[in-house]
This record gives sequence, C-alpha cells and structure tokens, in this order.
Amino acid sequence: MPTPKVSTRAKSVPSFKVMDVLQRANELQACGKHVIHCEVGQPESGAPSTVAAAALESLQNGHVMGYTDAFGLLALREKISQHYKQKYKLVLDHDDDDDDDDDDDKEKKIRRVDVRKIVVTTGSSGGFLLAFTACFDPGDVVAVASSGYPCYRNISGALGVELANVKINSEFKLTARELKQEIEYRKEHGCKKISGLILSSPSNPTGAMLTPQELKDLCELCDEEGIQFLSDEIYHGISYGKEEATALSFSPNVVVINSFSKYYSMSGWRLGWMVLPDHLIDPINSLQQNMFINAPTISQTAALKCWDDDTLAELETHVAKYKTSRSIILKELEQIPEINPKNIAPADGGFYVYIDLGEENVVPGMGSVAMCKALLEEEHVAFTPGNDFEDPNGDLGDRRFRISYAGGVENAKVGLERFRRFWPTWKKRVESAKDKRGGV
Repeated sequence: MPTPKVSTRAKSVPSFKVMDVLQRANELQACGKHVIHCEVGQPESGAPSTVAAAALESLQNGHVMGYTDAFGLLALREKISQHYKQKYKLVLDHDDDDDDDDDDDKEKKIRRVDVRKIVVTTGSSGGFLLAFTACFDPGDVVAVASSGYPCYRNISGALGVELANVKINSEFKLTARELKQEIEYRKEHGCKKISGLILSSPSNPTGAMLTPQELKDLCELCDEEGIQFLSDEIYHGISYGKEEATALSFSPNVVVINSFSKYYSMSGWRLGWMVLPDHLIDPINSLQQNMFINAPTISQTAALKCWDDDTLAELETHVAKYKTSRSIILKELEQIPEINPKNIAPADGGFYVYIDLGEENVVPGMGSVAMCKALLEEEHVAFTPGNDFEDPNGDLGDRRFRISYAGGVENAKVGLERFRRFWPTWKKRVESAKDKRGGV
C-alpha cells in the first residue's frame, strides 16, 4: 500500500529548537533529575489569580462558552482599546469628533485605536499566521532581524515567503539605518523589493529595545517605501527603565501584534490580539473566520480581568522578580572573564539574556550548540543555542545562546551557579580541541 505523502511545505519547516531542548529537559526531569529550565519564555507564575477566578466562575455559572464574533468579544476589544489610551495616550474614535480640532488633535486622529481594528487571536502565533497570510504572497520578500524569533522564518517559509535577513547593529538592534542599507543594496543589485518587515521590541532573543525615535524612524521609512510593518510588541510591560513605545503612535499603516502570554502570564490560554490598519480589516476577518473561527472563548472571558487594579498590581510583582533574576544573571556572567561584556545583548526588556561566546571560545563542532547540549546532560541546566535565532546563512548560530529568566529568581540563581561550575571544564575541552586541530 503506498504511503500518503507529506507536503513539501511541511518538510521544509525546521523544528522550533527551543521546544527540542524542552523535550529533552522534560525527559531528564521524568528520570528524576533536578532540571533548571532556562530555555523557554514561560512565566513561572501562571495566570493572575483574578483571571483564574473569572474563568472558574464563568464555568461554574453555566456559561455555554460558545462561539464569539470572529474578532472576539466586544467587551475585551474595548478593554484593549482603553489599554492603548491609558498606556500610550492613543485616543479612541468616539473621544473627539469636533470639526474644529486644533493641529495636535488632528494628528491624534491618525493614531486612533478603533475597536473595529482590534482582532483577538489564538495567541500571537495565530496573529502571525493571519498577518503573513493577509499581507504577503508566495515569493514576496519580508525583512527580519538577523537575530530574531525563529517562528518568523519558519511560518513565512511554510507560506512561500522569501526572507531578507538584515544584520543587527552593535547594540543588537535593527533600526531604520540597517533597513535602509538593505533596501539600497537590493536596489543596486537588482534584488526583489522588500514587501514587509516583522520586528519585535523588546526583542526575542536579544532583549534590545528600540527607542521611541528609532521606532518612529522605522515606521516612517516603511511608509515611504511601501513596506508593510508588522510590529511584534508581545514583551511590552516587561522593561527595565527604558521607555516603551508602540508603532501605532507613528503610523496608521502598521500591524501591531501582542499577546497575553508574557506580561499577563497566560501562555497556555492561547490568547493574543492584533491592531490592524483599515485595509486589512476585511481580509483578516475572512481569514480568521475560516482558519480559527474565534480565539478560545473561556480565555477571552477570563482576560476581561487583565486590566483590573488587583490584576495589574499582581503582574507588576512578576516584573519585579524578572528584574531581580536579570540582575543575578548579568552579575554572574561578569564573573566569567572569557565572555566579553560587549558580547552580551543589553536585555532592556523581556526576560532573556543573549550571549555571544566570541570566536576565541568556540571551535568547529564545539560551539554553543554542543555547549548547551553538554550543559543539559551534565549539569541539568537548559539554555537555548543560537541556531534557533540566527540567520541560517551565517555562522553566529553556533556562537550564541539564550538564557531565559522567566522561570523565577531561584531558577536563575541555581542555573547560573551550575553554569559557572560547568564553564571551566567546557573551556578546557574547547582548548584541547584547538590544540588537536593545531597539531593536524
């Protein structure tokens, strides 16, 4: 009997490497090992107590939890719209309809977050799939940062979208300057025009944040060049002193993608949202109806509590813990003289520290991939190697690795203690391998 085929599309999609690491870490844990999980961006805390209570109450009260509108519960979309007004000072459509607005009010009208532009999605992953499908055709070129979230590459590749990997700068950022250089290079060499850009700030994996001016410049360049900008803002709310800005403040054409998984600690509830420009409202509505119908109703119902005062107070305690864990990791890394501080990304926001081992600390076959594997097997600490995040056409994937500190203060402390214990033995192995290569 002939075997049914697997699509070329499916076979072309690489695995999400962090999930491979998680799988092995869970196997070791099942064998009784005390594994320190510093691989996934999984908040240790779980959903806020108010959110969990709201879900339980809804189920106990016999709510059917049937379908919602494709774009989600109106009450939740209104909460999201109010969030943009309160956090970013973006106004609502019904706030100011006077014809005699002054110039400042007229400028604000461009930046309104109308409820009809908000779609509640099945996590940010559902948002990425909707956005890529609505915005790009097979063969279109989308720009991504050379160090970035792997699913951007993997989802776009499955849809036949081509990628332009734009090299990040010395601050681990992709700014308008780097994008402009890529645009000019492609013009000079007769390459395809860039149709889109997807970028996160704060970044996964680097933690680097664009300043408001840098984000504004990027939005303006995309508008000038006719590039559809997808602004991934899922780590907003988790930052350490630098100002957060939303791309909605600077352009009416951006697609903003956000999630309840990170700041709101609801990763398993599979809930996110997008804010759309006018021209994508109807296409996204049709795609959502056919691909997902709607985001999980129980999750939407519970998320109505996300902006209550008690909820926000609880969530801010999570951010305080992330800040403490971040400090522990950065201080411990300072004690390893072989790691150049310039090779550690700034960790402005989110809950990751991204490290480049440097050429002197790797040898072919003994880079960050082998190091992370040995660390997990020997010390039972799970870090994620850089080949999950780096441009596959470059050589930095086996030099870099990511440490997640979403798992709690104790996790960060023990994980880095074990890593520092492991490092000298690993360094000796690398030096031995160099000596052997030199003797060949």
